[in-house]
Amino acid sequence: MNSILQCLSNTHNLRDYCLHNSHRRDLNNNSRTNTALMEEFAQLMQTMWTSSSSDAVSPSEFKTQIQRYAPRFVGYNQQDAQEFLRFLLDGLHNEVNRVTVRPRGTVDDFDYLTVAEKGKKMWSKYLEREDSKIVDLFVGQLKSSLTCSQCGFCSTVFDPFWDLSLPIPKMGCGEVSLMDCVRLFTKEDMLDGDEKPTCYRCKARRRCIKKFTIQKFPKILVLHLKRFSEARRTSKLSTLVNFPMKDLDLREFASENSMYHLYAVSNHSGTTMGGHYTAFCRNPNSGEWYSFNDSRVTPMSSGQVHSSDAYILFYELRWICVHPRSSSMCTMSSPHPFTAFAASSSLHPFSN
Repeated sequence: MNSILQCLSNTHNLRDYCLHNSHRRDLNNNSRTNTALMEEFAQLMQTMWTSSSSDAVSPSEFKTQIQRYAPRFVGYNQQDAQEFLRFLLDGLHNEVNRVTVRPRGTVDDFDYLTVAEKGKKMWSKYLEREDSKIVDLFVGQLKSSLTCSQCGFCSTVFDPFWDLSLPIPKMGCGEVSLMDCVRLFTKEDMLDGDEKPTCYRCKARRRCIKKFTIQKFPKILVLHLKRFSEARRTSKLSTLVNFPMKDLDLREFASENSMYHLYAVSNHSGTTMGGHYTAFCRNPNSGEWYSFNDSRVTPMSSGQVHSSDAYILFYELRWICVHPRSSSMCTMSSPHPFTAFAASSSLHPFSN
């Protein structure tokens, strides 16, 4: 829980949303937790960031609220950090969703539109129901295409995503790159046998090629490395995944500009039977990295961020601008006026 909280507390736009009490303008009473989760999360962020004390901050009240929203987290058994992150973001989103009355579901035919136009229409329809600061930051759009091997007809479906779960290639060297993982995620896959879908044009089940591409990138890109086998939950991949600290360029997988810088990592050490979560986060004021382990915070070099324990990577979009009188490009991002914290069962601020 606290590994994820540290990563989110270093997401400066989300932190400022809480520190400035901007979330209160968006609070609604339609959520089943009656806005208590968002309020407690904001209170925790405010305590962590504004406290003058060096004592650790206990997130016990926040834990009480997340347990009410998601009873699966009752108790102190080890849980999966990615699942916790999804439940938390979903809960926060529900309580500050700007849409208080959702429109009735309709079936629209967008097949006459170009792929880009269809993607925009589907994104607009999504925002008609789900629109919040959380969506503004964390949600992107994935395009899934099915191409019939018989007639060549290609159908496209667009879905929102909160994170991308990337498979880890099994290579003999024991080390892969993050781009290898993304390429495997977007690799064409032949659907045959029992998996054959029904072709819209042929009106029959056909062998189809399935492929994922990213239609719309989020401001905060969360990449989950699939270290745990879905078939055998007792096994864990300890492959070292080399990920860039700066200039993660994903234009290979989409048409729009997409340059990201890393700012946080949630790590899992140990096995599925017993392990420990920590967090590495970058202080944007100083540009220095810190290790957060329970109530301890330790300065670290950027070279220490890479490890085989990296489980969830948090990247921030770098805005790409083109100088009007030249072909040169630059990248920039919003300022990060935040400090570092300790992590895990207790939290405390760390002064600059």
